[in-house]
Amino acid sequence: MGFVKLERQGHVALITIDRPEALNALNSQVLTDLDQVLDQVEADEEIYVAVLTGAGRSFVAGADIAEMKDFTSSDGKRFGVHGGNVFLKLENLSKPVIAAVNGFALGGGCELSMACDIRLANEKAKFGQPEVGLGITPGFGGTQRLPRIVGVSKAMELILTAKVIKADEAKAIGLVSEVYPPEELLPKAMELAEAICANAQIAVRESKRCIRMGLQADIHTGCAFEAEAFGVTCGTADKDEGMGAFLEKRNEKHFTNR
Repeated sequence: MGFVKLERQGHVALITIDRPEALNALNSQVLTDLDQVLDQVEADEEIYVAVLTGAGRSFVAGADIAEMKDFTSSDGKRFGVHGGNVFLKLENLSKPVIAAVNGFALGGGCELSMACDIRLANEKAKFGQPEVGLGITPGFGGTQRLPRIVGVSKAMELILTAKVIKADEAKAIGLVSEVYPPEELLPKAMELAEAICANAQIAVRESKRCIRMGLQADIHTGCAFEAEAFGVTCGTADKDEGMGAFLEKRNEKHFTNR
């Protein structure tokens, strides 16, 4: 796709937002391209995990203000629905997605990272929801995902002050899992992806599904989801292989995703 590149390295998809001259700002075309790439990733049975990053020195610097400056109310709602739906598709992808945040992750960029399952950052990364300083609200799920990730008080502080934070603070509040030197970020993200790929993929996907569904449900409903997933995985050949390897004290496992 024009602004979004897709490469496959073994069982890992590398998705790159490729608009470096605009710091990978999200306009309507970038969102459409990303939507189509996500469909490709979902449909490819040989892809187990995806890594999402940005070209150049930015992850995604935000939504494209040049496109938004003349928006009417109806234009804004349409754009918010478009981006929101793409980010929901990303969040609900059956395969885990790791955000490798290599620079600015502001506004829509921070929201994009939060729609991923795991966030890693380099030491130069910056995060924030600065929309109120532009006279608007977050539009792609920032008011919903940020409090779920860092808690209501910290989310309120970040959104209502338009504060931008560095990678070390993002890690301290739980917005990212790890922070690496710039040259180590992508290799570390790929290493993590490979570690996920090494496990039984039906179990990986069911586990992700349970976590995602549980975040939207009460504890009783969430535990029911988990019991269902446990039953599904107990009926797989991968369960026989994994438990067989444990009982036989062998390190090598041969999962077939069945």
